[in-house]
Amino acid sequence: MKPWLIIPAKPFTAAKSRLATILSPTERARLGAFLLERTLRVAQEAEAFDEIMVISRDPVALQLASGLGARALAETGVELNEAVTQACRDAQENGATCVLVLPADLPRLTAADLHLLCAAADAPETVVITPSRDGGTNALLLSLPVPFAFAYGRDSFQHHARRATRSALDVRVVETDNLRFDLDAPADLSELANDGPVALRELLATLAPSGKSGEDNPLRVSPHGA
Repeated sequence: MKPWLIIPAKPFTAAKSRLATILSPTERARLGAFLLERTLRVAQEAEAFDEIMVISRDPVALQLASGLGARALAETGVELNEAVTQACRDAQENGATCVLVLPADLPRLTAADLHLLCAAADAPETVVITPSRDGGTNALLLSLPVPFAFAYGRDSFQHHARRATRSALDVRVVETDNLRFDLDAPADLSELANDGPVALRELLATLAPSGKSGEDNPLRVSPHGA
């Protein structure tokens, strides 16, 4: 069987709070919706999953997910670890034996990255982890039932790796530039405005942070942008 893909999604209006200094709540909501839709389409293109699930407290995110053919699960808690646990329980109750947990904010994600993650999990006792640039967890693939408590938050990569090892599981770290790059800070937006995926560059070109334009716009595409 192929794994299920689980994508936790924050409410769009609360997403990307670290970008609040340059983007309005409406702009951040547009960006959050774009990233979720892009992740869903890349996952569908990969054809690597028996089911794709989005779990969220945001009815708009759930509607977007179901409109694209994904399983939409209403989140009952308020915290990421609770949400992932709930999603894994739902997946297991519906026949899943393995899940890949992936955030929606990996703007460079490709189908090839997803194939690489799935290929690394060649045995039930294998846990596949991708660290983020700041020590978080950008991908976590594991068998069900969940063998340890989730530890999303500060330094979650190390916490997940240690918990998997203590559970006598084989930890495999898969790293690609695309998987490690999560959109989190204003500097990330500036970089993506110049060399990110075309559709994302087009979206960012419509955003003028803090009403700025031209040379004062931190998302201005340079003449050398791809």
